[in-house]
Amino acid sequence: MSDYRYERVLLKLSGEALMGDGGYGIDPSVTERLARQIKELHDDGVEVGIVVGGGNIFRGLAGSAKGMDRAQADYMGMLATVMNALALQDAFEQQGCSCRVMSAIAMNEVCEPYIRRRAMNHLSKGDIVIFAAGSGNPYFTTDTAAALRACEIGADCLLKATKVDGIYDMDPVANDDATRFESISYHEVLVRGLQVMDSTATALCQDNHMPIIVLNIDGDDNIKKALTGEPVGTVVYQED
Repeated sequence: MSDYRYERVLLKLSGEALMGDGGYGIDPSVTERLARQIKELHDDGVEVGIVVGGGNIFRGLAGSAKGMDRAQADYMGMLATVMNALALQDAFEQQGCSCRVMSAIAMNEVCEPYIRRRAMNHLSKGDIVIFAAGSGNPYFTTDTAAALRACEIGADCLLKATKVDGIYDMDPVANDDATRFESISYHEVLVRGLQVMDSTATALCQDNHMPIIVLNIDGDDNIKKALTGEPVGTVVYQED
């Protein structure tokens, strides 16, 4: 544990990360690989909470853009996150890790309701906790839910796992000359309008001095490297 800079972390996974090379759904090989990575942290004594998106199954914003009622579409997206959470739970249990799924929307037959103190107790006992159904409210993204849960459980750091290796000054896919930041302040992220997380999530982390590390989820040990202080991804920090 002494090698790690953070004792309790909140990992934000996009739903798209779970579908691998497919265009839809959940790739079991991806959930297995993620479970192995996170199990190593768990075995080393790091307390891990996870918020997962649902974009591999249904995105509320996409449904709203096609004419659906926004609130209805967002609730459907929340249900998609529960499906992803259950898939991740199964992957962790296959690896021998104790894992709890806590949902912001009550569905007692398949997972626990989210209760802050119970979640913190699970973490302190060594359970991995997956927070599903976002914040339980429409009009809020799972990025905001991740920032909220990180603050609520007293996490030392919020890890945002993406398909790029950090934060760039412009889209690195469309621009070959894009420059990656090793570190950047919350203020600069907001002023530049960089799409790290949505502005509500970024402002919430800023107000509560919650460091964010943005990294590439595809590396086999990128999460561990980031938590041990290696220069992986981009760190978003609070200015003095």
